[in-house]
Amino acid sequence: MREPMCPTHIAVFTMLCTQSYVSCRASPNSRVCLSPNRWVIKVYSEDNTSRAIEVPCDITARDICQLFILKNHCIDDHSWTLFEQLSQLGIERTIEDHESVMEVQSAWDVDADNRLYFRKNYAKYEFFKKPLDFFPDHMVSTSNETNGIMNHSQLIQTFLSSSTCPEIHGYLHAKESGKKCWKKFYFVLRRSGLYYSNKGMSKEPRHLQFIAEFSDSDVYTLLSARKTQGAPTDYGFCIKPNKSSSPRDLKLLCADEEHIRTCWVTAIRLFKYGMQLYQNFIQPHQKQRASPMRSISENSLVAMDFSGHKSRVIENPSEALSVAVEEGLSWRRKSCHRLSSHGSPSASQSPVSNLAIHRAQPWFHSKLSRDEAHRLIAEQGLIDGVFLLRDSQSNPKTFVLSLCHAQRIKHFQILPVEDEGELFFSLDEGHTRFSDLIQLVEFYQLNRGILPCRLKHPCTRIAL
Repeated sequence: MREPMCPTHIAVFTMLCTQSYVSCRASPNSRVCLSPNRWVIKVYSEDNTSRAIEVPCDITARDICQLFILKNHCIDDHSWTLFEQLSQLGIERTIEDHESVMEVQSAWDVDADNRLYFRKNYAKYEFFKKPLDFFPDHMVSTSNETNGIMNHSQLIQTFLSSSTCPEIHGYLHAKESGKKCWKKFYFVLRRSGLYYSNKGMSKEPRHLQFIAEFSDSDVYTLLSARKTQGAPTDYGFCIKPNKSSSPRDLKLLCADEEHIRTCWVTAIRLFKYGMQLYQNFIQPHQKQRASPMRSISENSLVAMDFSGHKSRVIENPSEALSVAVEEGLSWRRKSCHRLSSHGSPSASQSPVSNLAIHRAQPWFHSKLSRDEAHRLIAEQGLIDGVFLLRDSQSNPKTFVLSLCHAQRIKHFQILPVEDEGELFFSLDEGHTRFSDLIQLVEFYQLNRGILPCRLKHPCTRIAL
């Protein structure tokens, strides 16, 4: 259920649906002032298509996402996110749902090529659901001020409560200001700010050197840490003052692994925004509970069996489900038959005879390379179950399933299996067979099978 919008933003959405594209070419930072209360901003999608829209000056990131969700008929699963990308600095960050978009853009330099991106981020609030996946045991403790042992099952509450003082600690690489070299230090993150120790792993006040606090700074990830900053790994992030766009003011850091960077970045977000982040997380769910998901007409629908002389209501849920599955499979078989009878290659001639069936699916990305698949999944959130399917680059007759598990991306080859003139697809050398890729995806969305986890979150891209 989509969120209700205030009257002002309903009017904005009406304008978005009816207006033609607005040119923003006169403004390098994609913002044009129409009046003190009206602005035109440009928003980009992952394929770099863009849309310029007129918005009120108080519009938030969540409002912008809702506009594009409605305009593009997207499924509102609360993962759509607005990103701020500062191209000249090579950094980007999630704009939190409550943030004012105009305030974010007001800090941009006029001649800078900065952009707003609209795309999915499944990991945006995942730490509220599975905190232990985001905060490794060896990196989290209570600070000396609490003089206690933190219970990890209550980790999020510890972060949200202003009366407690959780602490993140561990080694990071830091780039010295004005130099090209990186050095490894032991860092400590507390409510008061980020520190590094000048004596091993000591946390004594005389050994901790202050780096930054977050009331007037934000945390960004580096887009290409190795290439642009000479970092030892690609898991870079930085602290940037809100009122400065100078590279010299960036506090550049780098983790050895992705999950370590995720821990630091997530903790900084929690320290900076606290309870506001939790409110952002629960707000859509509260509105869903207040508004029923299904209409009266939908609630009155029943499963019917018309196979006999008389129709009957199917009251057994298991029987209704099996009938629905059988009807779906029957439809696909008929679709394949129609494709073959109208000149398309038969199953025995080509493993891609069902192109019309899976190519329209949001999780299928055709000619996507392994590196591009890795980048797309990483951008949309490294949480369990984020996936996509693509053509194999090494073998044109096969497909590849790219899946995220434990913040790592793995690739599984989908092989064609021929049996008595019929073509099937399989992930396990023919032990489990599927007549098309849709059937395969639906099976692994319900069953883990040979995979490390079920398919949960499809990687999708839309054109604005």
